[in-house]
Amino acid sequence: MILESRQRRFLAEINVIPLVDVVLVLLVIFMVTAPMLYRGMDVKLPTSASNTIKPEIRAVLTIERDQRLYLDKDQISLVQLERKLRLLKDEHADVSLYLRADRDVPYGVVVQVMDGVKKAGIEKLGMVTDPAGPERLSDATAGPKKK
Repeated sequence: MILESRQRRFLAEINVIPLVDVVLVLLVIFMVTAPMLYRGMDVKLPTSASNTIKPEIRAVLTIERDQRLYLDKDQISLVQLERKLRLLKDEHADVSLYLRADRDVPYGVVVQVMDGVKKAGIEKLGMVTDPAGPERLSDATAGPKKK
């Protein structure tokens, strides 16, 4: 009787190697065929003299730590700022301006620059910032470092 019970044992393990092989083959097939699934129609578009979509003009105004002011890559003074921005506004009525100011620049300087932008008639003004990651949030909540 003892011999009979040993012979009746079943092997209850699943062999996953063939399953992995099939999945990898399917993965390769999908990777090869996916770029070919959607293909647009080949159409010859007509030409038009008037373009209905106008490219948006973007300018970047940068204030460095030492309060130097740059319009795109050209250094300008605070006195020249309003005049240069008016010329830019006259050339392109729908101009967008992005303001990049160093975090150590005094708040009053940033307000003066923003006031000059508004006096020049530019309505679209954006502030450029860095995304706050976990390390930046911990620095901001910790307060000023003591020496």
